[in-house]
Amino acid sequence: MFSVVLPVLDERDALPWVLERMPPGYAPVVVDNGSTDGSGALAAALGAQVVHEPRRGFGAACWAGLQAAEGDVVCFMDCDASFDPRELSRVTDPVEHGTADLVLGARRPAPGAAWPAHARLANGVLALELRRRAGVRITDIGPMRAARREALLGLGIRDRRFGWPLEMVLRAAAAGWRSEEVPVTYLAREGRSKVTGTVRGTVRAVRDMAGVLA
Repeated sequence: MFSVVLPVLDERDALPWVLERMPPGYAPVVVDNGSTDGSGALAAALGAQVVHEPRRGFGAACWAGLQAAEGDVVCFMDCDASFDPRELSRVTDPVEHGTADLVLGARRPAPGAAWPAHARLANGVLALELRRRAGVRITDIGPMRAARREALLGLGIRDRRFGWPLEMVLRAAAAGWRSEEVPVTYLAREGRSKVTGTVRGTVRAVRDMAGVLA
C-alpha cells in the first residue's frame, strides 16, 4: 500500500475530484491544516484518513501526514485538483522498484493551468541554485513526489513552512539518495493558489526556501 499525504487548507471544492481519482492501493491521508470550510469533515465522509494539524504551515501539514502514514512508500501531492492522482504511479514506480530513492514530479502545464510567470521564474532560480549547491539535476521543485516513509523520517527535515520541499531534496542529496524527475501533468486548479496565486504568496514561499539554503 502507498500512502498519499494531501495537505489541505479550505479545499472542499476540490476534495471529491481528487479522492475519487485515487488509484487502488493508494491510501489518502488528508491533513486539515486549519480549514474553515469543512474540508476535514468532508474528507472523512468520503472515506479518507484525516489528520488535524493546528500549526499552520505546509511543512507542518506534510510532517503530520508523514507521521500518520502507514504505507512503506509515501507520496505528497497538492489537493487543489492541479494534479491527477491517476498519475501517482509515475513517482512511485521508481521508488517501489528500487531504481530511485526520491522521485519528483516535474510540472507540464495543461491548457488553462495557472502557473504565473513570477512563480515559474522563482521556481527556476531555486532549481538552479539546488543544482549548484547539491548537484541534483532537477528543473522543478514540485509538490508531487514519493519516497520511502522510514527513510524520509530519518532525514530529519526541520522546516515546517514552504521550505519543506526544498529541504527534503537538500537532505536527500546530502544523504546520498538517488533522486530523479519525471513529468506530471499540471492542471487548472480549483480556486486560487495560496502560494503562486499572488506575488505576495510566491515571495513568502521563496523567503522560506531561501532560509533553508542559508
